[in-house]
Amino acid sequence: MPGPFMRARGGREKFDAASLKKIVLYCKPHLPLIIISLFCAIVGSVTTIIGPERISDLINIIIKGIISGVDMAEFVRIAATLATIYVAGALFNYIQQFVMANVTQKTSKSLRTDIDKKINKLPLKYFDTTTKGDILSRVTNDVDTIAQTLGSSVANLVSALVLFVGVVIMMFKTNWILSLVTIFVSLFGFMFMAIILKCSQKYFNKVQTYVGDLNGHIEEAYSNYQVVKSYNAVDNETEKFVCHNKNLYSVGWKAQFLSSMMQPIMAFVGNLSFVLIFAVGVSIALNGGHGVTLGTLTAFIIYAQLFTQPLTTLAQNMTSVQQASAAGKRVFELLDADELDSETEKTAKLTNIKGKVEFKNVKFGYDKNKLIIKNFSASIFPGQKIAIVGPTGAGKTTIVNLLMRFYEIDSGDILIDDVSIKDLTRENVHDLFDMILQDTWLFSGTVKENLIYNKQNISTQQLNEVCNAVGLNHFVQTLPNGYDTMLNDVGSLSEGQKQQLTIARAMIKNSPLLILDEATSNVDTRTEQTIQQAMDKLTNGRTSFIIAHRLSTIRNADLILVLKDGDIVEQGNHKQLLQKNGFYAELYNSQFANLG
Repeated sequence: MPGPFMRARGGREKFDAASLKKIVLYCKPHLPLIIISLFCAIVGSVTTIIGPERISDLINIIIKGIISGVDMAEFVRIAATLATIYVAGALFNYIQQFVMANVTQKTSKSLRTDIDKKINKLPLKYFDTTTKGDILSRVTNDVDTIAQTLGSSVANLVSALVLFVGVVIMMFKTNWILSLVTIFVSLFGFMFMAIILKCSQKYFNKVQTYVGDLNGHIEEAYSNYQVVKSYNAVDNETEKFVCHNKNLYSVGWKAQFLSSMMQPIMAFVGNLSFVLIFAVGVSIALNGGHGVTLGTLTAFIIYAQLFTQPLTTLAQNMTSVQQASAAGKRVFELLDADELDSETEKTAKLTNIKGKVEFKNVKFGYDKNKLIIKNFSASIFPGQKIAIVGPTGAGKTTIVNLLMRFYEIDSGDILIDDVSIKDLTRENVHDLFDMILQDTWLFSGTVKENLIYNKQNISTQQLNEVCNAVGLNHFVQTLPNGYDTMLNDVGSLSEGQKQQLTIARAMIKNSPLLILDEATSNVDTRTEQTIQQAMDKLTNGRTSFIIAHRLSTIRNADLILVLKDGDIVEQGNHKQLLQKNGFYAELYNSQFANLG
């Protein structure tokens, strides 16, 4: 399926700095907390830097004391200072982690809130070209990846940078020759790290993409599991899952392998620097000293270890930043997607309408270069029951999508009570319609919550009247808690029961215009008769649009519009169209001929 979630599998994907910049902007409202966290990280790093110098002093006092006796007062003073330094460092590091955890959760909340708002502003076309699983993956997995990076990497990167600069200064202060040896060896670490980062970024980008593809497949297969089982397609779906999983495994393994190389490489560099420091340090001491004592050498070993530590931290956190970059790219693709046009300037509003609807030379195509509705014109008077029939792909459902403003027409106009729907907000247009589709939708909640969906102040008496009208009263009475029974397992309901519930929901909404898209196709003949009677009550006095494949259900329609290839080829009532013996008569007779 084409859409934003489909990307080229080949090619080199680069580090997405633009996504990281946008993530930083999301953190901007929490700048005071971030500054506090960074300050604590810096102070924690400083305590780590100045600690080895005090350790060097302790060792020198002990070495000196072997000959002339240990100065206990000085020893205790330095030891107490050292303990205070490390306790303060631990406290500041704790505060830093606590504050960043707070920032992380607030930023995640902001991202998900904006995604929720964005989804409500996206055109239906976006959802037609993007799998549900891919959208869910962006909302959950990708946002979680960003949050994990914010929580563990931002302050650590700053802390590592401060530690790195401070350690370099202290190393040169301690001994410049040993400092040059350490830095020279560490240059190899930087070189390898840069190469690995360049190679691994494209795989981290692909990991996020393949996770979205895998989630899309899982959501699709599980939500239609009955179809999968009935067609014995479990092996086929499993094969597809294995294919998606292999793709994810392949790039995931490469990404993790390359990123995991950073730490052992830096560890090797660190160990190599220790060996060279001992060798060079002892050589200096044996050839005149130049201020190199046992305490100095011990402190320098600690500094050398601290010198590789921030490099290792940088390597590890750059892996997280790479993942956040890839995740951020996907999240902001969603947030930056084209929205529905703003309607803040629209002031026209229809409430108590008569129900007149007019199509004027409507043209539309999902692809601008391929029209589906070519030149549709029709006038519907208040209270009429209009049936729209035709073969598959004739444009029946498309007409309804345009009428509801789920899509915008390319040219022409649609008017309700002589007011163009272009001058009305989408919410106003939606309020004018009840819509009952072939595919039912119920959510996890009570029967009452499903029936009064988004409506207020609906009494039990009204519920009883509606359920009685659609034949649901016996079903409700058999439930353990009546209207308060939870519908946790929607799959346990028959298709007929689901459809009856959605029809009852539409009757409760009681809008002036009604759309029925094969509303009785999933119920048995007896239930259909009951629902058809309810439909007659529901459509009484209201302008109704009925999309039907079973032509026997629309015999009493006031006007039947016969579509073929996006055009009206015939119109009239059932009797008139049969007398014409044209395309409608052919469709109608073919249904009953097949029964013979």
